Parts: sequence; C-alpha cells; structure tokens
Amino acid sequence: MEKKSLIALDKVGLERQSEFRYRLRRFLRFGEEAARAAGITAVQYHLMLHTQAFPGREWASVGELAERLQTQQHGVVALVTRCEEAGLVRRRVNQEDRRLVEVHLTAKGRRYVERLAALHYAELGELAAVIEAARASATPA
Repeated sequence: MEKKSLIALDKVGLERQSEFRYRLRRFLRFGEEAARAAGITAVQYHLMLHTQAFPGREWASVGELAERLQTQQHGVVALVTRCEEAGLVRRRVNQEDRRLVEVHLTAKGRRYVERLAALHYAELGELAAVIEAARASATPA
C-alpha cells in the first residue's frame, strides 16, 4: 500500500469524515436496494456499469473489471458467466489481441445500466457535497 502524508483532523474534521462514511454507506445501500428492486444484484450492476468506464470504447476486459470491482479475476469470470446467462453481457475475443476477452453490454444490460445510473445521479450529487465538506476540513499535519 502506498504511503500517504498524514492529515491532522480536528473534531469538525472527524465529524465530517464520519458524515462522509455514513453518506457513502447510504449511497451503497441505496444502490443495493435499487438493483434488487430492478431484479439484479448490486455486483451485477457494478460489473455492467464498469464495462462503460473506459473512454473511447464500449467494453472492458476481465482484468479491468476485477480491478474496478476490487476482486480476483476468477471471481469476475464467474460473475461474467452469470451475467451472460442472464442476457446482460456478452463476451467477445479482441480482434487485435486474441488472448484478450472483451465484456460488452447487451441491449438488456444497457437498459438496466441506464435506468439504475439515472436513479443514482441525485444520490451521487449529495455524496459529492459531503466529500467537498470533508476535504475542506482537512489540513496537513
């Protein structure tokens, strides 16, 4: 893990960090519940969302998805298989590097991502405001 410079936090800074963690957990729970209400799991939504994370392309590799999901590649392979069976994504061999497998959204997967991302938008704005307040309270030690 990379060594970071320490930040001295006063009581207000600790309160803001606590508020941030609380709001972050609420955001994550909101996402879990929204995905469940839509008929998929939160991790399926995250995998589909992350296929759209790279500028200039509409897919992600299994390795990129593992990094974004902060999990092991073999777990992502199993998740991609479940999503593929549900008709949410499809795999395609990369034309330039045949060792690379691309994970693409299907039309069904795209509909889920668009609907859930729209629901998350307002919640994300609230979380951003809390982050800015927490950052403003931090001073280098």
